[in-house]
Amino acid sequence: MATVEISHHEDLILEPISFTDIKWNISNGDQTHTLPEVHLDGNQVKYFSVAMGMSSKRKREPSLSSHLPNHKQTVQNNWRHALIKARSHTDPWEKFHLEDCLTENANRHRYNALKKEWVIDEVSVKMQAESFAHGSMRECFRIKKLSNFSHNQDWRRDSNNAIVKRFIQPVPREMYFDEVRLQMDTKLWGEEFNRHHPPKQIDFFQMAVLEFIDRPDKPLYHIENFIEGNYVKYNSNSGYVLGDDAQRHTPQAFSHFTFERSGHELMVVDIQGVGDLYTDPQIHTVSGIEYGDGNLGTKGMALFFHSHVCNSICANLGLTPFDLAPSELAKLTANPSTTNQEVGTVSRGTEDLVVLPSQYQRAHLHEFLRMRSSSSIGSCASLTESIGEWTSNDIVEDDGNDSDGGIQLRSRLPSVGKNSISPTFCEASNHNDSDSVPRRRPRLFSEASSGSVSKSDEADRVAFRLSIDKKTRSSCVVAEVEARKKLLETEEEDVEDLDERRKQKTGGSVLGQIHLDLAKYHEMQRFTEPDSTGYDREAALYHLRHASDCGNLEAIITMARIALNLPHDVLPDLALEETDQNIDLGVDYMRTAAAAGDRAALVYLAKAYDTGKGLGTRSVSWAEAVYWYTEAVEAVKTSDEEGNYDGTMDDPTYTLLGRLGEIYRDGGHGLDKNPSKAADYFSNAADSAMAAMKGRLANKYYALAEEMNALVDEDEQ
Repeated sequence: MATVEISHHEDLILEPISFTDIKWNISNGDQTHTLPEVHLDGNQVKYFSVAMGMSSKRKREPSLSSHLPNHKQTVQNNWRHALIKARSHTDPWEKFHLEDCLTENANRHRYNALKKEWVIDEVSVKMQAESFAHGSMRECFRIKKLSNFSHNQDWRRDSNNAIVKRFIQPVPREMYFDEVRLQMDTKLWGEEFNRHHPPKQIDFFQMAVLEFIDRPDKPLYHIENFIEGNYVKYNSNSGYVLGDDAQRHTPQAFSHFTFERSGHELMVVDIQGVGDLYTDPQIHTVSGIEYGDGNLGTKGMALFFHSHVCNSICANLGLTPFDLAPSELAKLTANPSTTNQEVGTVSRGTEDLVVLPSQYQRAHLHEFLRMRSSSSIGSCASLTESIGEWTSNDIVEDDGNDSDGGIQLRSRLPSVGKNSISPTFCEASNHNDSDSVPRRRPRLFSEASSGSVSKSDEADRVAFRLSIDKKTRSSCVVAEVEARKKLLETEEEDVEDLDERRKQKTGGSVLGQIHLDLAKYHEMQRFTEPDSTGYDREAALYHLRHASDCGNLEAIITMARIALNLPHDVLPDLALEETDQNIDLGVDYMRTAAAAGDRAALVYLAKAYDTGKGLGTRSVSWAEAVYWYTEAVEAVKTSDEEGNYDGTMDDPTYTLLGRLGEIYRDGGHGLDKNPSKAADYFSNAADSAMAAMKGRLANKYYALAEEMNALVDEDEQ
């Protein structure tokens, strides 16, 4: 059997196979083969062909040995750099001498956003007596928390710098827990965002409630880990977007991402923090009830989209641009800054493009999947102790794109156990450059919500991803209309009632409500410059039309009344020219609103087909009039599609029933006389009038009913 000659080099280097690797030594080779003979390294060898033998002219030594020394030197330099940097690090809070403060025990309440559960553990802390900063609502204190993995109680080595915050004015204790729930739910959305591999991944501070159990009344504080760096507010909950030279794409794309991936159910805004480690976010929901007073509902979503222009990250994530009027797009393109908007948080009342893992991540896929959703924080001082758990593959050379000029550490620990401490970055990166181009950067790790990642946690994450995969909806109106059509086709298969099918065609569109809110904001001159008069009527009408296209009932009714030159509450100064084309458009909108159960639209169509006024090119049809009159009478018994109940002060039920009796009494316009039906309608009109305390009118209808009954008797004889 032929044997492969092994190089005389001591180290084995795995390289792509070459012709010189396929050879046989004469002393061990198969003598039955006649192969070309050459001499290499003093040994006589044979090759498969003359062509393969010609490859012996290449020099083998440089190809085998040139890579190895450089590789070893690089690894050694990286390790040396990491150790020097870790040992030279000093505690930025050393000058405050927090280690001399009183040691206190406290209960830490952490929230698991996947399981919707609270985890409580006991921690030891040293808290500064005086606050070092405060705002209008809260004040901040420095604190050191002893690591739960420490065995020697060394506060200088094994403690973490953190910030605790409390409300200046007394608030319900539940408010502390609600804010933690908000931030942890947002952290979960940050993990989902990272799963799609944006150019720069993000994270949110691990936030918890700290309860000082030994103090009177057991006061509550919010606790977050401290990190050095420039604190930047990238957007607010009311439309502000950072527009100077430090403009960032990732925060805005993340807000847009949460809107689409949640199926328009929520949006994460108020993005602020150090680099891509964020804190104090706000969530807008459709109901506008959850997550505190900063939840502005669809109005907050509308304010975000009015100042958002999709960037390259939005495109890479497969997000669709929100429909803005040409004038709005021109303004945003010319000046993306929104300096006229409030920077601070405003309180209420005042798919799936997934990039494959990198080569390193593919090699350690199991660890990557677990570490992607869980991380831990340890003491900067304990970095040298835990560095033994890292390998040279986890050291990445600095590519010149990070401000710290150092190296980066990537964790390979699959979980955080009781005896493991993960390193944390003690210096924050400066991210003033655009993040449209992928690049390496330091990651800032935060504590996992519950120690190690269990199988149940991973199963919960998979279930969460599957649920939002089904919810994903586009941000553009065209896709929304198509999605609603498909949804209606599916629902109609299970609905036998024709009237119920018709009522499903409108309502329930969050995107439509957002466009309607934008139209109202324009009317309120929310987006008007201080030195301008009036508002952008074209943009307001643009959003009103898009809202009606999405099936928003209020927008449909408003568009109908604008086209028909009828009084309307939204954009009351807008009117269209009175032409047959516009009237036909208005009647179409009225029919859509009537199908949704709006009583005013039902009455309008009944009168229009009855009298011929406001019909445009359509003709009088008493058969149509009877249908809409009947629908209007029935509408009094129920609410419309959006849950509203119209009063009967205008066009009360007895007048509609009386008109139905007159139509069947007289006949015409495609409807035959029917005294029997006329008598029934007159009788019902009389009963309704009597119930409304209209005695004289009731007597009139009773008399008409008797006349119709007499005609029926004559016809029978």
